[in-house]
Amino acid sequence: MPGTPKNNSKRIGTYMLALIAGIVLISSCTPVKKLAYFQSAGTREDTLTVAPAYVPTIRKGDMLSVQVSSLNAEASGYFNPAAVADNNTTLNATTNPLARQTGYLVAADGTIKLPLIGQLAVEGLTNTAASDLIASKLKVYLKEPTVIVRNTNFRISVLGEVARPSLFTIPNEQITLPEALGLAGDLTIYGRRDNVLVIRDEGNKRIFARLDMTQRETFKSPYYALRPNDIIYVEPGKARATSVDRAYIIAPVITGVLSLLAIIATRR
Repeated sequence: MPGTPKNNSKRIGTYMLALIAGIVLISSCTPVKKLAYFQSAGTREDTLTVAPAYVPTIRKGDMLSVQVSSLNAEASGYFNPAAVADNNTTLNATTNPLARQTGYLVAADGTIKLPLIGQLAVEGLTNTAASDLIASKLKVYLKEPTVIVRNTNFRISVLGEVARPSLFTIPNEQITLPEALGLAGDLTIYGRRDNVLVIRDEGNKRIFARLDMTQRETFKSPYYALRPNDIIYVEPGKARATSVDRAYIIAPVITGVLSLLAIIATRR
């Protein structure tokens, strides 16, 4: 005997729900191997020879913070620019990098201009070397001067399939690729860990380097340690496109199920 309308509606509803569940399961499976970082060949302990630590040098366009101290605090204050009070000027990884900053801009000729000292060529120097150079010039005016030079616009950008894409200011001027991804909240489940793009400007060249974060060889890459103005882009994987397609597939199916059940219900 043919089933009653009520039984038919239950049966159809069960079939359709099973179909939807099957679509979701089939299209959302991502192998664990594609998600794990720094995989090895299976040994318990590995040792890698990594690239030398990156030591940043001063470049044109850098904004340098120069803090001077000596036995005469009042005289030292003459060389320190007045701080700008602003809600956004705290220097940390979450600072708005476009907020107003005090300091000395490295000009196109690679120099900065300091009170009394005048112009100093600092391009290509490390912060330590620049500090020593400025301190040597200040000995004419100050007793036992101490100088600390910092780059206040050491910035990196993290874009793509990460939890919090943003532009980050790095106060200690040292950051690695995993640390940058950590600042951005790590990759989403849809981000390709095997093809992370680092974009870097060197002179008049723009370099595009791709790193496989699932392999330990990443530690040996010259792009593991990031430099000022590096851009990190995390490419979406196939699962991202699948998740979008799934929404377009499931929505009509659910609508059809509801419409069918409504028709059956009205014919009881």
